[in-house]
Amino acid sequence: MEGRAAAPGAGTVLNALANGSGSAFAIDARTTATVELDDSGSVTGEIAGAPDADTRLIERCVELVCARHGDGVADGGHVRTESAVPMAAGLKSSSAAANATVLATLDALDRAPADALPDAERAHADAPTRAAACRLGVEAARDAGVTVTGAFDDASASMLGGVTVTDNTKDTLLTHETLPTAWRALVWTPEERAFSADADVARCERIAPVADLVRDLALDGDYARAMTVNGFAFCAALGFPADPAVEALPDAAGASLSGTGPSFVAVGTDGALDPVAARWQEREGRTRRLALDTAGGMVAR
Repeated sequence: MEGRAAAPGAGTVLNALANGSGSAFAIDARTTATVELDDSGSVTGEIAGAPDADTRLIERCVELVCARHGDGVADGGHVRTESAVPMAAGLKSSSAAANATVLATLDALDRAPADALPDAERAHADAPTRAAACRLGVEAARDAGVTVTGAFDDASASMLGGVTVTDNTKDTLLTHETLPTAWRALVWTPEERAFSADADVARCERIAPVADLVRDLALDGDYARAMTVNGFAFCAALGFPADPAVEALPDAAGASLSGTGPSFVAVGTDGALDPVAARWQEREGRTRRLALDTAGGMVAR
């Protein structure tokens, strides 16, 4: 019983730490999970290239899927992930890993959602929706203690593709759309890492009035201005210098600190992002230009 699936990382429009509302958009950097199920009663995990990394999240994803959809045929196994999304960089690596693992486990059980399967394949009658599969990953993230908010905003963007706006306090999807097709994402990631579970939530909650404004902009479809306001507000709340966002403007349509950092992400057309890329490439770290992802989490063959 083996399954394989992939899901993309994402960039931030609105960080949900301030008011419980969040928004994110999927980017073309993917995590792939391979799951082998058995009846051993225990789940082990590994992350390619990171032998000492914490695997509780992906193991918990397998456990939850088997408990909810396994019908007693499997209660153990092994999961391995490999990723183009750097860990603890604000690019939703945990959400991508959780979504990929959940889908891979469902694939191994022949329960993958219909819209996560290749066109030629038909879903089992009892297969969950991708939204339901996404919520299993969110539940696993809370169980594993790798998220403060539950990250339904990040997880929904990763699972569904495009851009989503959510109420993370209720795991409710408010909006799901696509960004302009001509846009690309530019991502700058320094060498340092920042774990979202370590963020100062109380300090972030102090900027809730600004987050309310960002939420309203996002719900109106003004994602570029929303992410820019979010970026400056959360740089202040989380103690990051806003210089990369300043360097992105006014060329980029929008720019923000992504998640709890340390990455910054900008969106716009290729031509508009060229001068931003030139400035960011002078910084230490890695600058990447990526397509926006509209496919979301998919079973991989």
